[in-house]
Amino acid sequence: MWIRRAFYGWLVPAAFLLPLWLFVGWIAFNAGAWALLWVLFIAVPSVLVGQLVLSLLVRARPTVRTERAVSWWDVAGFGVWHALTVALGFYPQEWWLPLFLVTVAVGISLFWLMLWQLWREAKPGMVSFRSSSGMSYTKPATPPPAARPHEVIVITEQESRS
Repeated sequence: MWIRRAFYGWLVPAAFLLPLWLFVGWIAFNAGAWALLWVLFIAVPSVLVGQLVLSLLVRARPTVRTERAVSWWDVAGFGVWHALTVALGFYPQEWWLPLFLVTVAVGISLFWLMLWQLWREAKPGMVSFRSSSGMSYTKPATPPPAARPHEVIVITEQESRS
């Protein structure tokens, strides 16, 4: 659980630290002038905006808000995407283009994974509650009541013989 909570706390700072790492990596590994243009005009804005959008999609889910922890899918997806982004910051000459393409593909896949999880949790009846002990639970979906046949009461009038 602590790993999932750590990723929950890491999502917003990552939006600022990962683009910063791409810039620092350009300085440290002497990537060149074209790489600087790529970093300033494409990489930094796309990683910043992409990470913020993904963080908002994660935090929009009811289970994430109640538990203050991301899902294991989130841990796997963000872990891979952040590791690839950090690897891009080393600017390996021979592997940069394939690494860049895989990073973009994982980022797009992560976006669809976040939408899928949000959609799955947004179904009616999927409500999370937090108890006073801090534990959260999800209310089980109740099946619709069985259709009962309509009862018909027939009242017949009888004449009184008095």
